[in-house]
Amino acid sequence: MSPRDHDGIRATLGAERDSTVSLIEALSSRLQSVVEATADSSSDDEHDPEGTTLAVERGQIVAQLDRSRVRLDEIDAAFGRLDHGTYGRCESCGESIGPERLDALPAARHCIDCATRNSARRW
Repeated sequence: MSPRDHDGIRATLGAERDSTVSLIEALSSRLQSVVEATADSSSDDEHDPEGTTLAVERGQIVAQLDRSRVRLDEIDAAFGRLDHGTYGRCESCGESIGPERLDALPAARHCIDCATRNSARRW
């Protein structure tokens, strides 16, 4: 991998990381607002016909936060692979991860074939 490629990948991962950190901050703020709203004893969202309950909203935000934190860990791991010279290699089979996949998922750990096999095993 050339230094230019290395710099471009680092920039792409950095932008993904910045975006993910911003999302985590926004979700955390939103979660805090929902938690504060549930502390309001006059809040009767269980009988509000206009929308979801605060409990449902809180659950959705927590799930999004969990996924975002996993994504942040994946990006950080990709930086580690880049530093160790293994970025772009499948962690399962050792083959090259296609450039189209890395364009779509810069932190990808597996090639399409291995990712498909791993996904099928979970079901």
